[in-house]
Amino acid sequence: MIRNNATPQPVPEEPRVGVYVCQCGGNISDVIDVQAVTGAMKSIAGVVTSRVHAFMCSDLGQAMIAEDIKQQRLNRVVVASCSPFLHELTFRTAVERGGLNPYLYEHVNIREQGSWAHKHDPAGATAKAMRLIAAAIGKLRHAEPLEAIQLANNR
Repeated sequence: MIRNNATPQPVPEEPRVGVYVCQCGGNISDVIDVQAVTGAMKSIAGVVTSRVHAFMCSDLGQAMIAEDIKQQRLNRVVVASCSPFLHELTFRTAVERGGLNPYLYEHVNIREQGSWAHKHDPAGATAKAMRLIAAAIGKLRHAEPLEAIQLANNR
């Protein structure tokens, strides 16, 4: 008889996801119906809050995220805004200020991949934003906290 002597793994917490959609000063909200997007996200299992802000990258937007993590005991965060090239670190830092592991955050680019790419099809852009955000929520269901490591670099 073979016995498994592995240490039992802790039961993972149920996802408590916060979804934050940026209007990007009209860059996103002039094409994508951000209210419809946030409303649709509230119906996805595990989503505790879904909110819109004019500029999610602003100090007020970041504070909203950090405060919601604390007040609503969020353990996953999705931000749908502009390019992660510009603000992924911004939001990882905001998530960390809220007390959450920064790798339990997912960035969805609905500006370049949504409103800019489909500016002549608002309904299509809105539907695409919903699908992209729903996919990020699905990905976060299986996310585990990570810790940054440093490695030596030898020439």
